[in-house]
Amino acid sequence: MIKIESTVLLESFQTNTYLLWDSISAEAFLIDPAIPSETFLQRIKQLELKVKMIINTHGHADHIGGNLYFAKALNCPVAIHLADAEMLTNNAKNFSTYMGFELNLSAPQVILHDGDELFLGSEKVKVIHTPGHTEGSICLLTGKYLISGDTLFEQSIGRTDFPGGSHTAIINSIKNKLFILDDDVLVFPGHGPTTSIGLEKVNNPFVN
Repeated sequence: MIKIESTVLLESFQTNTYLLWDSISAEAFLIDPAIPSETFLQRIKQLELKVKMIINTHGHADHIGGNLYFAKALNCPVAIHLADAEMLTNNAKNFSTYMGFELNLSAPQVILHDGDELFLGSEKVKVIHTPGHTEGSICLLTGKYLISGDTLFEQSIGRTDFPGGSHTAIINSIKNKLFILDDDVLVFPGHGPTTSIGLEKVNNPFVN
């Protein structure tokens, strides 16, 4: 059975960092670690999880700032979509240069593509490429859970006015890749509260 837990590590940006794991095997993915956190590291150890990989839904600084810390502490690789891979090592592109904290991160060890299937134990996690917020933005789908990064929020969508952003692309991604999912799929966004595909189909003013 897949389990999910969220925490906000970077209060100033209210970025959701997620742990996604299989309760039988205890294999886990750490998704969008915003900053280093000893407290969160201890939570992972408390749950006795075996983190297989760190996955970034996109390459902005508020989603990748903890990559190096957790990768070293957990001895696991970092994964991101091909189109955002350069953002991990380019502080102008990941915006840390302008956010007041310069990052010193390594290149990703795993490159993701649309349709990739990852596994936690016997549970499948599908990579869905959803360009629009960035060129390499992805969502992760497992069962009735969708981790949507900064593509889809509760009654909102990700910003598209940054370099690599496209309003047309993000709307196409949401309509053609996310809104085809079942209405009862729960959406866990990069910022803000959980919602569902059904609720967003009806209530999201940016898409309707």
